[in-house]
Amino acid sequence: MKVSHALASLALAVAALGLAAPSALAAEPVKIGVYLPLTGQNAFGGQLELNGVKLAHQAHPTVLGRDVELVVVDNKSDKVEAANAVKRLIERDKVSVYIGTYGSSLAMAGGEVGEKAGVPGVGTSCTNPLVTQGKKYYFRACFIDPYQGAAAAAYAFKNLGMKKAAILMDVANDYSVGLCSFFKRSYKKLGGEIVADLKYNSGDQDFTAQLTEIINKKPDIVFMPAYFAEGAIIMKQARELGGTFTMMGADAMDNPDTLKIGGKAVEGFLHTTFPYDVAMPNMSEAAKAFTADWKATFPTQDPNVNSALGYVCYNLILDAITRAGSDDPAAITKALAETKDLPTPLGSLSINATHDAELPVGIIQYKDGKRQYIGEAIAE
Repeated sequence: MKVSHALASLALAVAALGLAAPSALAAEPVKIGVYLPLTGQNAFGGQLELNGVKLAHQAHPTVLGRDVELVVVDNKSDKVEAANAVKRLIERDKVSVYIGTYGSSLAMAGGEVGEKAGVPGVGTSCTNPLVTQGKKYYFRACFIDPYQGAAAAAYAFKNLGMKKAAILMDVANDYSVGLCSFFKRSYKKLGGEIVADLKYNSGDQDFTAQLTEIINKKPDIVFMPAYFAEGAIIMKQARELGGTFTMMGADAMDNPDTLKIGGKAVEGFLHTTFPYDVAMPNMSEAAKAFTADWKATFPTQDPNVNSALGYVCYNLILDAITRAGSDDPAAITKALAETKDLPTPLGSLSINATHDAELPVGIIQYKDGKRQYIGEAIAE
């Protein structure tokens, strides 16, 4: 029997049994890549974001009548690995769009690969403006550092009435460098004085020299946009040295382990964050739904903004694919750029002309050994 006759016979037999033809039995899945730091320095944040992605996928496992397949790659908290992860997702796994990543430096490395391939990506918590600057295919679900840094400066100067600030910056981290720059610019514009501007490198464990100089300058507040582990160590050493100033960080400090590592030294610490907290007042319906789903799936762990951002990225992509009516990368890119007023646990989200999310900035304070969402800051 000729091959063509054999295939025709098979089709007839399938039809006679009342089944779909083989090509319709299993439509190709829509592939969404995920590249996050699941090992290395940023692993804790990356894992929380991955859990948020998985939670959203669990709630919405299909789009356009097809299964969604998540392809997850560990970028190992490393720039080279981040670029390689996106290359693998695009070239080997043939994803239509990808999610990630925690860490602006990692996002910049991975985004360049996606940009050259013409495949869209949606960043989770990568807030440095360079992540999307000049990019056609890279988006993000978070606010950017110029706004976050300006909001932190305005809150310190106007809400707290603190007129003298010191800066402690990780020079090896694009996230920290950018935020410090934007804080300083806004703080001085408001009339504040920067009395010290000191530096350290990622991985440092001893901050005695920098903190001693800061103490001698007598600032009202120290702005230190570190990652949570280093930030907690800095706070402990500052209090051990007798520092009584207020300390303030940014969204990378929004981690359950900040309090565990820092202990009593964290008392009074403030940081900016995304506008979601498991105990926030006046929670929106979208935030309530996310919180309930999270607690049902991960009953021993509270959600935080990283898990919420992972959840938002997945739903943002599904919304774009649905509106595009296609999983073609170009169609998804166009739909992502047109996103307006999407309800999310972080509030109503729109993508602006620079491919950044427009969202408020929340403020967290640690008081009486507890993390408290105390309101929102407005950049000026």
